[in-house]
Amino acid sequence: MNAKRELPSKESAVFKNILRNYEHKQYKKGLKLADSILKRFPEHGETLAMKGLFLNNLEKKEEGYEYVKKGLRYDLTSHICWHVYGLLHRADKNYEEAAKCYTHALKYNKNDINILRDFALLQTQMRHYDALVETRSELVQQKSNNPPFWIGLAIAYQLVGEYDTAVTTLQAHEDNLKMDGPVTFEMSELLMYHNTLLEESGNYQAALDHLVEIEPKVTDKSGWKEKRALFLAKLGKVEEADAAYRLLISENPYNGQYVKGLLVATGLDGEDKKAEANQILSELRSQYPRSKAIEDLALKYAVGDSFKVKVDAVLQGSLRKGVPSIFNSMKKYYNDAEKLRTIEALVLEYAESLAKNGTFNSSNDATREPPTAYLWTLYYLAQHYDYHRQTDKALETIEKAIQHTPTVVELYMTKGKILKHAGRAEEASKVMDEARKLDLQDRFINSKCAKYMLRAGHIAEAEKTVGLFTRRDIAPLQDLIDMQCQWFSTEEGNAYAAKKEYGKALKRFHTVDKFYSDIFDDQFDFHTYCLRKATLRAYVNMLRCEDTLRSHPYYVKAAKGAVQVYLALADKPSQSDNGIDETGMSEAEKKKARNKARKAELKAQQDKEAKKAAQLKEEAVKQKQDPKKPVDQDPFGEKYLNTTTPLEDALHFVKPLQQLAPNLIDTHTLGFEIYIRQNKWLLALRCLVKTAQINKSHPSFKVNLERFQKAGRF
Repeated sequence: MNAKRELPSKESAVFKNILRNYEHKQYKKGLKLADSILKRFPEHGETLAMKGLFLNNLEKKEEGYEYVKKGLRYDLTSHICWHVYGLLHRADKNYEEAAKCYTHALKYNKNDINILRDFALLQTQMRHYDALVETRSELVQQKSNNPPFWIGLAIAYQLVGEYDTAVTTLQAHEDNLKMDGPVTFEMSELLMYHNTLLEESGNYQAALDHLVEIEPKVTDKSGWKEKRALFLAKLGKVEEADAAYRLLISENPYNGQYVKGLLVATGLDGEDKKAEANQILSELRSQYPRSKAIEDLALKYAVGDSFKVKVDAVLQGSLRKGVPSIFNSMKKYYNDAEKLRTIEALVLEYAESLAKNGTFNSSNDATREPPTAYLWTLYYLAQHYDYHRQTDKALETIEKAIQHTPTVVELYMTKGKILKHAGRAEEASKVMDEARKLDLQDRFINSKCAKYMLRAGHIAEAEKTVGLFTRRDIAPLQDLIDMQCQWFSTEEGNAYAAKKEYGKALKRFHTVDKFYSDIFDDQFDFHTYCLRKATLRAYVNMLRCEDTLRSHPYYVKAAKGAVQVYLALADKPSQSDNGIDETGMSEAEKKKARNKARKAELKAQQDKEAKKAAQLKEEAVKQKQDPKKPVDQDPFGEKYLNTTTPLEDALHFVKPLQQLAPNLIDTHTLGFEIYIRQNKWLLALRCLVKTAQINKSHPSFKVNLERFQKAGRF
């Protein structure tokens, strides 16, 4: 042991109290005790490290790091100093450095429970699952009476794919527990997790037998029934699976997964079994007439006259009731040309008959419909024409609907959407604002209006509009960032990019990127919480979801915008290029044009600087009025705009897509644009190959192939 590490008995007792203060989060009290030791022993490394830890938790980060590093210098072989240094790095989300510190700490005390536990949490966060198995095994050996350690080891084996070992580990833990007591949620979840391990191992018979065995001890009865039905279907026990799924449907006929499960279990989900599937769905439809899930599947599997009869009933019922979402329900069938023609013919017939007779069809015994039926039929037709990009017909139809009833918000929203699809963003924005004013308390239409304003380039107006529904005490944009509102940051980034205000655009795109980093970091606390509370199935699902987080469409959209801006910065002409076409000019004319361009550029720069100074002054005033409010130190995104490595920065957005969204064309077209500018021919070629594998007829493929051949002189 380091001689300087030993303390007299009095100070040693004080140091133990310091450790206790940290565990109880009594940082100020612990800091005073640390100072009392350091008065007599100013070179005691472990006390210096603990003082640094307290300072770090009291928001004195720089001072805290200084004390911890000082403690390490005085006692480089102390596991406490290394552990504390690791805790500081972990708090800063610097997981790689924290892992190195924990490794050093274990080198000097390999049996410390606290270090092993923290190291296991870090390995889970970093997805070092092979090393996690070793750490969890050591924890179980050190303290075999701790249930979370056993559960953590089983999960570690599951995450590396060793399901049999995971089952054995969990079984050993269950054997040590008292299973004869009252049924509890924790016990139920533990047993259902055990069953999930058997399922993932592929042994469905063992999973089914285990499920039957644990039934009396399970509180999640619906989950138990779902698993039983699934296992029966997997094992080919058709009659039992049929009965199991019908029981689930009787309990919840609105869950489409149960109906699909029934069709799969009975082998009727194929294209060649549509007649049999149609018969079963018709029976279920008669039993549960209000189930939308059964109705949708009945339309999916129906063909010919059967489809016409069913869709006729659905359309008439929805138009009579005034269901605005009926078009969204129907357009999924537009991929089938025959079904599309049937729906179109029916709706056109409705419109004509309702206009003339007030009925859905022209027969004499038809019941007269309410006037709103004609309104919603026109509404449907407008969306139908817009879907086929028949803009003139769509606008004409929606105008008829507005003249019929000029106070319905959905009509104006659809008109705005039609104009947007026609590329008339300014008009679409104005129409959407009209819709917003019809219902000032509707947050959805408010958000839609703000989105359309951004598309039209009215950024300040969009922020003001969306601010009607944000907190009053802070700026609307800051509140939206605090709420991790992705759509607004992405749309605003695209709006700034269109105006070539690239700094602000990149700032918005990086804000979205930070949302995903924060979501990933926020899972850290769940590594202990879920083991303690036994929410094991949800925990494993969360880990797997986090691994695919950046494949989300919102991230893809933000990444695409950011890469396009970085490419624009990389392609930006040098300062000496004034952008003037000097062809056919005399020397005097060239000089005059250059001077004019230089003056215009200088004036634009001065205006920009004045605007920037005014905004910074406004921020300073706000900060003076309320010092607690966060102040944006880089409102114009200068940090991102002044990058010297735009292509490398663009790759930061593309690499997650290459890992998690390899089936998207955009992933490889963006990668190609970066690699061809970096002269990385092999990587650019790989992007071309991936694009061809996904869709060789995509417009970008031929263009990029020609660029690749020309640039590389192949």
